[in-house]
Parts: sequence; C-alpha cells; structure tokens
Amino acid sequence: MSTTIIRGEGLKKYFPIGGGLLSKKMVVHAVDDVTIDIIEGETFGLVGESGSGKSTLGRLLIRLITPTSGKIYYRGKDITKVNSKELRKLRRKMQIVFQDPYTSLHPKKKILDIVGEPLIIHVGMRREEIEDRVARILEQVGLRAEHMYRYPHEFSGGQRQRIAIARALILEPEFVVLDEPTSALDVSVQARILNLLWDLKEKYKLTYLLISHNIAVVDYMSDRIGVMYLGKLVEVARRDDLISNPLHPYTRALLSSVPIPDPIVARSRKRIVLVGEPPSPVNPPSGCRFRTRCPYARKECREKEPMLENAGNGHYVACHFWREILEKDPPTLEWIVCKDTLAQN
Repeated sequence: MSTTIIRGEGLKKYFPIGGGLLSKKMVVHAVDDVTIDIIEGETFGLVGESGSGKSTLGRLLIRLITPTSGKIYYRGKDITKVNSKELRKLRRKMQIVFQDPYTSLHPKKKILDIVGEPLIIHVGMRREEIEDRVARILEQVGLRAEHMYRYPHEFSGGQRQRIAIARALILEPEFVVLDEPTSALDVSVQARILNLLWDLKEKYKLTYLLISHNIAVVDYMSDRIGVMYLGKLVEVARRDDLISNPLHPYTRALLSSVPIPDPIVARSRKRIVLVGEPPSPVNPPSGCRFRTRCPYARKECREKEPMLENAGNGHYVACHFWREILEKDPPTLEWIVCKDTLAQN
C-alpha cells in the first residue's frame, strides 16, 4: 500500500513588493492554494513555464520558506510551524539540489568542507570520520576521493552538480527536491546527471520532487507529473497518461511545443500557439488563470475558478470544459509522436 511521504494542503505563498513612499504595497501570488501529495519511493515531476511557482512550491514543502497559509505534513506529522530544533532534525530527512552549480557552492571552501559540513552540524562527526564519509559519497556520484581537497572553480559544471548532489545525500535523506538540476548544464552532460540521479534513487531508496521546465526531462525521470501555471496546479496524472492523453489546454500547448527532429513530421504536426504573455502574478486573472491565453475560454472561465477534478485513473485536471475539449479534439497521432520524441530527447 502506497504511503504519502509529504503532503502540502492548501499551500499559499505571497511575497510582498513595493510599499515605499511613492509605491503601493502589493503581493506576488507565487503559490496560490496548491494541494499536492508525494508518494514514498516515487519521482514526482513538476513542470511549467518560468515564474509558475514550481521552485517556490518545492522550497515550501521542505520548509526552506514558511507558507503564507496552508499545511505541510511529513509522514502524517504537521511540520508547518515546528520550532528550529525540530526543523533541524527534519533537515536530515529532506534535502535540495539547487539549479545552478556555479552559485550553490561556496567558492572559498574546499569540497571536503562543503560536502562534509552537514555532518558537523547534524551529526557532530570528527574530522577523520568526515573525510571517510565524504570520500565514499564522492565516489558514489562519480568523482574521486582526492577531489575533496580542491575548490569549486577547479571543476566543470557537471562535476559541480555531482558535488551538490553529494552534499544533499551525505545525510542519507528520504526526500530530495531537485530544482532544475540539469538546466545550467550542457546537453551532453545532462543525460549523465539524470542517469546518476536515477541510479542513486534506486540505491538509496529516495523520493524525488523533480522541478523542470523541460518536459523531456520530466518524462524520462517521473512516475507522476504535475503541471503548474501561474501558481496553480492545473493537471496531475501518471506520466504515461499525461503525455499520451493531456486534458488541460495548457498541457496540450506545452506538449505541442516540443521540437521534433523529423522535419516532415514536424510540418504535418498540429501546433498550439498560445497568444499573449502569462499574466502578472501580482494581479492574476479572475476565474481560471489560463483563460486569457486559452483558445477554449468562455464566460464561465472568467467567473468561476476550476478545481482539480478526477477524470479517472488518478488523472486530475482543473478545467471547466475538459470533457468537451476531449470529445471535440481527442489526442491523436501527434501526441504519440510527441511521446516518442520525448523518449529520444
């Protein structure tokens, strides 16, 4: 029976901006009433455009930032307002790998100090023990033990990300947030990092929240996928269901934007081109937030916000007219082609 390792319930995170002498105080609705469950042992992929709230949601779930409202449960325990002592204990179980390996590593510290510091803070290990543990974890991520005596600038981007992964795993956590772990890397390096993350997940029995704007990466790694738009979850489904049978218009648009290497197939394929720019998270639209760019939008979309609805088989979608859209425009060969393209990428 599946166990929920972490759950966010009605999470909101608003960031205040402005409020000076000549400016009005406003708030950015980064995450706005999101409920999410992550099952132990799975990789949950979170995809969406830049600014959709993916990274903020990941930081909320591991309490790097405090929610404006809502609840966070870790193995059934409410950790929303735990004190600093309890939060420190939780840090051993929940870790994060940041997006940019060039800025997430301290430039004036040796790798031994960067990777080994959590052992000092949380375990109180002696220097000799730390060196042994760091050497072992570096070898697990594809580096050599002698690398611990070097500085970050002596490594390539891919090697730095391996160091960041080693730092996240040194405490043997259960849940790891991967915040765009390959976006700052060359394409040739990305596959190696993803394969490394896959192997480490199996070896250490990890649960991942994988955040990315790259659908190909999410499709390759994930068991389930959630799609975010302007602070809201608009669709959640098992990977195969979401890729081959997308129900939300925004998900369909994302999938149709995936490039196809075959020019003949690409020319014959239907493209969904969204008009305009994403609305400002300071002043999001009423009702459905996607309505200003949705080709199916109607009056009801302006007046009533759609809630996530179970479309069957654990497939949830937040759209008033998903049944009608599915009937008029069912998934065809173009989606299957897109799925094959994702596998190739």
